[in-house]
Amino acid sequence: MRKRLTIVVVALVGLALLAAAVIVAVHWWQGRDETTFEQATAYAPPDAERLSWTDWSAVRKRAGAHLDADSSADDVQSFLDDAFDDDLTSASALVQSAPVLQSHFGFSPANAAWELFSQSTQGAVVIIKLTDGSDFDGVGDDLEDAGFTRPTRGDGVWVGGDTLLPEIGADLTPELQYVALDADRGLVLTSDREDYLGQVVDELGQDTVPAPMRSVVSGSGEPLSAAVYDGDNVCSKLAMSQADADDQATADRLIEDAGTVDPMTAYAMSVQPGGDVRAVMAFADDAQARTNARSRATLAAGPAPGQGGDFSDRFSVESATADGDLVTIDLSPTSGSYVFSDLSSGPVLFATC
Repeated sequence: MRKRLTIVVVALVGLALLAAAVIVAVHWWQGRDETTFEQATAYAPPDAERLSWTDWSAVRKRAGAHLDADSSADDVQSFLDDAFDDDLTSASALVQSAPVLQSHFGFSPANAAWELFSQSTQGAVVIIKLTDGSDFDGVGDDLEDAGFTRPTRGDGVWVGGDTLLPEIGADLTPELQYVALDADRGLVLTSDREDYLGQVVDELGQDTVPAPMRSVVSGSGEPLSAAVYDGDNVCSKLAMSQADADDQATADRLIEDAGTVDPMTAYAMSVQPGGDVRAVMAFADDAQARTNARSRATLAAGPAPGQGGDFSDRFSVESATADGDLVTIDLSPTSGSYVFSDLSSGPVLFATC
């Protein structure tokens, strides 16, 4: 009887291990179909209302920059100047702080694979994926040397605070007051609030970002830089209500001529690898998407009240398509224009609600 029981237990353990292996394999296979942008967004907290994305590995490649944790602060600044000229740095929360980060923190745009900046009314957090092989023990030592208090557990919060940052260097964003390290995932997380950062760390990787935001992220492909808004955020931050009375009156006439403009459930604008800018809009249903593909393409090809001049001075509309409840508008910037950074804040007529 004891021998039979042993065999049964061994068999059950074997089945459990096989099931676990299958689950891991399924997640691995599903992950293969996700872009890096989608994988990063899965780390965003559930209260995210706006996400700002920078693919630092791709930006460095685009600029021909060969940097690492040991590069000089001057070399990092030179790289950022080149990336700025290509309109690839405005989504980052780290640019202003980069030289000091490189010198004192052990991480910066020089050795970040990507950066995701999440903002909401509840709090803000910068999530940074470091390049493979990064020395997290070294990052911890750098933080301790800079004056941060080491946490009692590995995934705890390193405490700096608003009085420490000026002692380390000038131009450090408040989002660097508190830091958490997740070596297993290769992540550094920072925030201006200790309690909020601790909450984000505890909930990390639950992939609870609202479905409409995930949808426009998926539609954005593999962008170098991107800004993503939930419905309420885009309808307040980019709406023509941000414009003065005269521009609002002009916008009303242009919208009436263009046709129906429905509220969006989410919106993303991104810089694509080839340099084009893509706007992806999510709507309540397929019918609204088809209607808005026409009306918003018309608005994107005309005057730009609230921004000045015409949109055609900045870009040409290459295509506008509806697929399900998504509308995708691809824009080709004119030489010297900064379409992404200029139109990531309102008012933007073709993104109004």
